[in-house]
Amino acid sequence: MKKLSARRRHPLAAVVVLLLALAATGGLYAAFAPADKAQADEAAQSLAIEEGKKLYTVGCASCHGTGGQGTSDGPSLVGVGSAAVDFQVGTGRMPAQQPGAQVPKKPVIYSQAEIDQLAAYVASLGPGPVTPTEKQYSPEGADIANGGVLFRTNCAQCHNFTGEGGALTDGKYAPNLRGVSAKHLYEAMQTGPQNMPSFPDTTMPEQEKRDIIAYVQTVNSGETETPGGLSLGGLGPVSEGLFAWVFGMGALIATAIWVAAHTAKAKKS
Repeated sequence: MKKLSARRRHPLAAVVVLLLALAATGGLYAAFAPADKAQADEAAQSLAIEEGKKLYTVGCASCHGTGGQGTSDGPSLVGVGSAAVDFQVGTGRMPAQQPGAQVPKKPVIYSQAEIDQLAAYVASLGPGPVTPTEKQYSPEGADIANGGVLFRTNCAQCHNFTGEGGALTDGKYAPNLRGVSAKHLYEAMQTGPQNMPSFPDTTMPEQEKRDIIAYVQTVNSGETETPGGLSLGGLGPVSEGLFAWVFGMGALIATAIWVAAHTAKAKKS
C-alpha cells in the first residue's frame, strides 16, 4: 500500500506539465521566430540587390561603370544612396538619352518594383541617403507659412518665388516644381540632384523639408489666389514691375503719338 501511494501523482501534476510544455514552446518560438524573420528579410534584400544588379548592367553600366565607379560619361554612384536612384530613375531623368548640360525630366521606363531593385543595388555599393518613408515626406500638418519663408530663403534664387523654375548658366536651369510629387521633392532636397545643393537633416531637419513641400504644393495648387490678377510666371515684384513699366509706358507713349498725329491732321484739315 505504501508503494502504490508513493507512485500516485498529484491531481495538478498534469496541469503543471502542460503549462511547462506551453512555456517551453513559447520560449522556442520567441527564440527562433525573430531569427527566421531576419533571415527572410535578409534573403529578400539579397534578391533585390541581385535583380537590381542585372537591371544596372543593362541600363546603367555603360555610363556609370560596371561597379558604379563612374566613367567619363557618368559620375560615380558609390555613396549616392537609394534616395538618389529613386529620384533620378523615378522622374525619368535616368537612364539619360544623351549627355548634356542638364538631364531633363522624361517619361519613366521602369516600374516602381524595378526602381526599388536598382536602388537596393546602388545602396549596396556604399552608404548614402535612404529613400524616405511616406511619414517623412507627407505635408499633412506641416507649417505652410514657415515653408514659404524657408523656400524664399533657400530655393527662390533658382526656382523663383512660386517654384516655376528659372534659367541658370551654361545651358543649365532650375526645373519647374509644379506637379512634382512630395516624395521626389523630399529626395531632391536630400540628394541635391545635378545643379542643386543638398540639404541633409543636419542642415535642414525633416520637419522643415515637410514645411517646404507643403508650401510648394499649396502655392501651385488651383486653390491659390493671385490678388494682382495674372501671376506673370511668379517672377516676383521686381520683374513684374519692370514688365508693367515697359509695356505700360510703351502703351502710353504709343497712345500719345497716335493722339498727337490725329490732332495735327485735324488742324491741317
